[in-house]
Amino acid sequence: MTNSIAELEDADCIFVIGSNTTSSHPLVATRIFRAKQKGAKLIVADPRTIQIATMADIHVRQNLGTDVALLNGIMHVILDRRWHDQDFIDKNTEGFEEIRELLKGYPPEKVSEITGIPADNIVRIAEYYGKAEKASIVYCMGITQHTTGVDNVKSLANLAMLTGNLGRESTGVNPLRGQNNVQGACDMGGLPNVYPAYQPVNMIDIQKKFETAWNARLSDKVGLTVPEMLSGAMDGSVKALYVLGENPMQSDPDSSHVEKALKNVDLLVVQDIFLTPTAQLAHVVLPGTSFAEKDGTFSNTERRVMRVRQAIDPVGDSRPDWKIIQDLSTRFGYEMNYDSPAAIMDEIAALTPSYGGINYDRLEGEGIQWPCPTTDHPGTKFLHKDKIARGKGLFHAIEYRPPAETVDDEYPLWLSTGRVFAHYHTGTMTRNCPTLNSEISEGFLEINPVDADRMGIHQGDEVRMASRRGEITARTVVTDRVKEGSLFMPFHFIESNVNLLTNPAFDPIAKIPELKVCAVRIEKAA
Repeated sequence: MTNSIAELEDADCIFVIGSNTTSSHPLVATRIFRAKQKGAKLIVADPRTIQIATMADIHVRQNLGTDVALLNGIMHVILDRRWHDQDFIDKNTEGFEEIRELLKGYPPEKVSEITGIPADNIVRIAEYYGKAEKASIVYCMGITQHTTGVDNVKSLANLAMLTGNLGRESTGVNPLRGQNNVQGACDMGGLPNVYPAYQPVNMIDIQKKFETAWNARLSDKVGLTVPEMLSGAMDGSVKALYVLGENPMQSDPDSSHVEKALKNVDLLVVQDIFLTPTAQLAHVVLPGTSFAEKDGTFSNTERRVMRVRQAIDPVGDSRPDWKIIQDLSTRFGYEMNYDSPAAIMDEIAALTPSYGGINYDRLEGEGIQWPCPTTDHPGTKFLHKDKIARGKGLFHAIEYRPPAETVDDEYPLWLSTGRVFAHYHTGTMTRNCPTLNSEISEGFLEINPVDADRMGIHQGDEVRMASRRGEITARTVVTDRVKEGSLFMPFHFIESNVNLLTNPAFDPIAKIPELKVCAVRIEKAA
């Protein structure tokens, strides 16, 4: 997040897009509701009528995969009505003329044809957001899990810069992370192209810094993303996989392909706290510990680094992840000798500029938001204050591109996936909790009443659903939460694994799969 969760309370306008906030981030939703009580305008753009949409001043239901067109249409109106911040643009950005020219091609009437949103509503959104003194954007994986995910995010940045909603309190572009400590994993180099703090592996001075610190030869080659690893596993170029705290058999698209890839490697090692569907395929399972059984830190969605303290002894033969990794490394010939997570944190501070002033003593209490370069620095509440981090914000002139897969006569319905309030990701933890699992114990398929009536489908009927990749069965929920011609299904339930159907096509830059859009057909099961 460029800004902080608490700042949402004081925004004049909050634009939620691609985020089922109340289900997936309820504490953030609470701040949004407080802002609404104070008079803020709430805009929600989501194909489903999710709970937060019922609180919105305006809710629009864009066709799946049309977010770039919608955002370009909003910006067209803002420019046309002169609601943009020209002074901010002149002082803080570059590339404005290119995007100004592009946006001429996205009048509300044209955008309405693409998105299915009435032109008047596009104008209303532009007015609410464009006229606000402090406007915040909140988004999640409904924006990123597309073949145009990077384009979607850049378009949101364009909107914030166009209106000067950057570098001030209660503004900004604020992604809500999809899983616990995703922010921390990325910060610590859990990406194939960077060391900790996003320091590129192919910059020679960065490489030398880490070689000196770790007394080891390091590669300057960018590694593989998850789709590339799975492709390598299929063609034999990847011989072994070490999966830590991830369940790709359920979370990744086209699960049949994932299973074939995992079964094709010479060695599959899975380190987790439960025997997930992925771990069941492993040659070796290493039992890690949960958050309650170890010391360490998490970095949350607002860049806040927080202490995690051991509350109970590790169960059974499980061990903290860092100890497992340290022992494996030593056995492979590279000796690690950290005596505690605190020692690891000290090394992080020494090598990672944005974490330079963070140590365990300073993490007592509510934690510290990075960047925090020195031990006397208080942490950073919001980014880009006084000056945008790269010098000037770069506008990107982005044309709309449709999803990788569209409906046709054979597969006439749109399918999107997501989450429900009681479960977390692949249900590894929540479905092992009897109380949570009793809330929602099986998968379901949402279908619009018009489609259900046309196909003779009733509430609770079992249907077969097929895509170009697979077939599953599920029970129906007949509801107008979804639009006519569209379906929705949560992905928590391995018994009706919707990711057997989803499309593995991915964004060419971020390599994130298009989990939010695919074409399917359904019929009543016998």
